[in-house]
Amino acid sequence: MVGVDQGDVILFSDFEHDGDMWTGDGPRMTRCHVKFSEVYGEIPAVCVTLSMWDMSNAANARADVQADDITCGGFVIVFRTWGDTKVARVRVSWQSIGEVPHGDEWELY
Repeated sequence: MVGVDQGDVILFSDFEHDGDMWTGDGPRMTRCHVKFSEVYGEIPAVCVTLSMWDMSNAANARADVQADDITCGGFVIVFRTWGDTKVARVRVSWQSIGEVPHGDEWELY
């Protein structure tokens, strides 16, 4: 059986409290753990994409978003920026597809 799971995660809203993504310079990164609604039978394929980004128009917009540390139970969203980019807030959409255990399956030993 194939299972599909999906979600939307607000990673940060740094402009509200002058966080590092909004006020910092140079390489910056944030990580967010996501738990699947059901444990997969094998490690699933995971796709992440920016579904909302709010960046300053006073600097170049630089962003990298990836799925990392993928397991049968979840994964980590990694967002990176660098240089003089000012990121106010970011939301990431994700989708996972993979094999899920079936209730009728059983093992002898």
